Amino acid sequence: MHFNFLSDKDMKAIDALINAYGGAKAIGKKISEMRQYETRKKVATDKGLGDLLTRAEGYAASFPKVEDFIAKENLKVSKPGVCTTQVSGFQGAYVTLDCMRRIAENKDVLFPTEMISVVALTEQYVYSGDLLATLAMAENILGASKFCSTNLIGIPMPEERFANIEKITGEKFDRRDLGDGQSQIILKNMGTAFGNLGGVEIGDNNHLVYLDGILRTSMETGANFFLNPSWSTIVAACYFAREIPELSFKISMLLSTQNAILFRMLMNIVKEYLRDDGTTPLFEINIGNSASPDTFVQCADELKASGLPPISLAAHLRINPDLGMENFNWTENAHKVLDRGCDMTIKYESDGTSRPYDTMEAYFLSDEDRTAKADLIGDVIYHKCIRCDLDTREIMRRGHEARFAGIAYGK
Repeated sequence: MHFNFLSDKDMKAIDALINAYGGAKAIGKKISEMRQYETRKKVATDKGLGDLLTRAEGYAASFPKVEDFIAKENLKVSKPGVCTTQVSGFQGAYVTLDCMRRIAENKDVLFPTEMISVVALTEQYVYSGDLLATLAMAENILGASKFCSTNLIGIPMPEERFANIEKITGEKFDRRDLGDGQSQIILKNMGTAFGNLGGVEIGDNNHLVYLDGILRTSMETGANFFLNPSWSTIVAACYFAREIPELSFKISMLLSTQNAILFRMLMNIVKEYLRDDGTTPLFEINIGNSASPDTFVQCADELKASGLPPISLAAHLRINPDLGMENFNWTENAHKVLDRGCDMTIKYESDGTSRPYDTMEAYFLSDEDRTAKADLIGDVIYHKCIRCDLDTREIMRRGHEARFAGIAYGK
């Protein structure tokens, strides 16, 4: 007997949420409009952040080019196995700008093509222009292929927003009154202000709150790639984004995709909710930190054999200690994966060195504290970029193709 992941009632609630924002086509059109640099720069300027983008443009002008490195060392692609670069921790506009400043001063760091941010989608972050300016720097100025934003279930929101979602979907959400018109989903399992381990606890029908946050954020800023931390939100997101091709999702390593059995569970979800054109809203899956190179390659091989559309597979090469074991280093394992002809995305949660704010603490700072500590957090991601650059240059020397941000190519 086959059991559907979503009931008719579940799908009806998600459909109602989409329709409340104008329907799939209107949502997709608005996202596309908000991804234009001219639009983003005007909005950022209106919100007092235009100067940040002007400064970012100046910094980006001096970033080094991958062609120069290839020519200098006379490198050629001689092996299969493509390496995509990814760095985490771009915590808003001021932090991103500080990292760009340091790289511009260094003049010898090839910038990663995928950028991850774990900033709660608070009212301030989404509507002040902070996230929009960050996206403009990342996607429009630097040419990052993906910028991943993170929605967390436990974010405080205006009570009227919860009431509106209830009215639209017919569902109820267990929440507490925070005063001043603010409410918050109640988390029962080690809940924090912004969600248990990044939002893993998705009780009852709270996936609808997750989807509402994505809809509001994407239409306000043009954000189109979101971290997905739980099984229920993955199912809901795959159904929800079937008719919104502008949106895609990344599976967090916190989901614990540590083995091929768990990976097959994900493939079943993908198969259940393919788009009409055969693609999937799932762009990338982070294979968990405990997986071996053999397991990583096995997952890649099973995905190829499945007949499902391609999905990027990523692995952490370095992590900060509160995400796993101290001195974690998967670099040699990455070489083994690539040398077996398997494409992979190498991800850096850390550069492997203990630094202030190279912890999950930086992910849960208030909007004000994050801005005040931008230089400290900027220093952390700058050193992650250096570690990524050094490791990827070695991968290229070994004969593999590597992918960086658009800013690293051409003049």
